[in-house]
Amino acid sequence: MGDAMPHVQRSDIERSLVAGAYYFQIIFAAGFALGTIRTLALAPALGETTAVLIELPIILAAAWFVAGHMIRRFKVPGEHRLAMGAFAFTLLVLAEAVLSVFLFGRTLTQHVAHYRSVPGAMGLAGQIVFALMPALHKRA
Repeated sequence: MGDAMPHVQRSDIERSLVAGAYYFQIIFAAGFALGTIRTLALAPALGETTAVLIELPIILAAAWFVAGHMIRRFKVPGEHRLAMGAFAFTLLVLAEAVLSVFLFGRTLTQHVAHYRSVPGAMGLAGQIVFALMPALHKRA
């Protein structure tokens, strides 16, 4: 008995979007774990800005390695890596907004206003770097 679904050849853009979705999922999970530690342990002891400064290089290093792994796994060509990162960034921004509203009880306006604070701006800058990570990898 064969596979239930035949193997489908994906286009380059489809592979980049699938890779972006996996990239987002893995880094979002890691960020959720690190964010919990930052919020509950680091920020009360060191302040929110210092806590973000500690977390940011860790999550960006993880993003670098995960982006490279997803590029190799899904064979994402260089010209589609920006799409991979942009899709992952879009998913990240949406997921963070949903969590902010439904888990932390903020309004969407309050969530967006947080980006004007120093820690919020640093986090947004980190998210932009996260989005660019796939494009920064050399062509395979």
